[in-house]
Amino acid sequence: MRKIEQQMVNAVHARKGWSLDNTSVQTVGSISAVYLHGNHIADYSHELHKLTVNTNTLKRWSTPTTKSRLRALGANVATRKGVTYLDNIAI
Repeated sequence: MRKIEQQMVNAVHARKGWSLDNTSVQTVGSISAVYLHGNHIADYSHELHKLTVNTNTLKRWSTPTTKSRLRALGANVATRKGVTYLDNIAI
């Protein structure tokens, strides 16, 4: 895991706002929202201990960086033959 991704994960678990380069975390109440280049890529619910990936953003920008940030948060994201999969389902 990259250093920036470890800091991102630490901020989510600490429920703190954080920003570095192209990645940021904003926490409001029990939800931490993660952004890459200003695009919302995921929410983490601290009450439910659940990550929700913003599939609209992932469809539009399924870049290696987006997928790497999501994997660092625990998402099962992969690309096979040019198709992006989330939890083994094509998006």
